[in-house]
Amino acid sequence: MSERPPSRRRRTGLVAAVALTALLAVYVWLVAVRAVQLVGTGETVGIVLGVALLVAPLLVLALIAREWLLALDVQRMADELDAVGDLPVDDLPRSPGGRVDRAAARAAFEPHRDRVAADPGDWRGWYHLAFAYDAAGDRSRARAALRTASRLHRGRAASDDLP
Repeated sequence: MSERPPSRRRRTGLVAAVALTALLAVYVWLVAVRAVQLVGTGETVGIVLGVALLVAPLLVLALIAREWLLALDVQRMADELDAVGDLPVDDLPRSPGGRVDRAAARAAFEPHRDRVAADPGDWRGWYHLAFAYDAAGDRSRARAALRTASRLHRGRAASDDLP
């Protein structure tokens, strides 16, 4: 079975993300409508429940926006790294089932951690560290490293605009 090209995989992933976001938006809308109806009852319990239900959709919308902004910045960072031939490469040995060899992932992790320790303000180091964490199976640290890379990347982009 042939593997799909990266651009097609990216497009499929984007379509799935947009579809899930749209479904979640419909759900949030329905919850918000019910919340307004509860507030409209004029009863204390209805008002309290309605306000509580209105807070949830606002929180969900903020979290969705945060994730989309991160995804867009991660793609911008990947494009920049790709342009200079510095994208992380997943060439770690795998088991027949596709699992990454943990010892190899830990060994490959060290240079990225050392790079970030040497220059904690370099978004490129954090980006590579995020993918090393991911290969090592530590998704929460990978996500935190990507958020740090994104914050540094946006800060650099803002400072590039200064005269």
